[in-house]
Amino acid sequence: MDYPSLVNGAIDPETISGILRTSQEDTGAGAHSLFLGQVRADMADKREVRAIEYSAYKEMVDSEADRIRKVTTDAFPDIRDIVIVHSTGIVKAGEVSLLVIVTAGHRDQATRGCRHVLELIKSSYPVWKKELFDDDSSRWAENH
Repeated sequence: MDYPSLVNGAIDPETISGILRTSQEDTGAGAHSLFLGQVRADMADKREVRAIEYSAYKEMVDSEADRIRKVTTDAFPDIRDIVIVHSTGIVKAGEVSLLVIVTAGHRDQATRGCRHVLELIKSSYPVWKKELFDDDSSRWAENH
């Protein structure tokens, strides 16, 4: 089943569990590697991050997600499916903003493939984030 590559706001537990249920329908799979990226309440200059506001270029996100899936399945041929869902809009500290699930025949390919997907997202995904602080100030953040 296809899932949206972008959702407005936090990725809720119902969405996560729904995707997991669908992933389990592949009875040829032996492993699912799951990553949930959560907004941290980091400190910067004595200010605490209360939320992150994500913005994205949807057409580029869809294209980049397809490229990441292809590159990853080429590198790890045992992978059967890759789901990537990223938030847009405001996501509060403690909420989930990124979901990656890699399904494979075996755990090694699932876990290594998931790490590979995450590194590609960090380096090239067209999603930008603005940190919103507890003193009502903000700043654009760089991916590391």
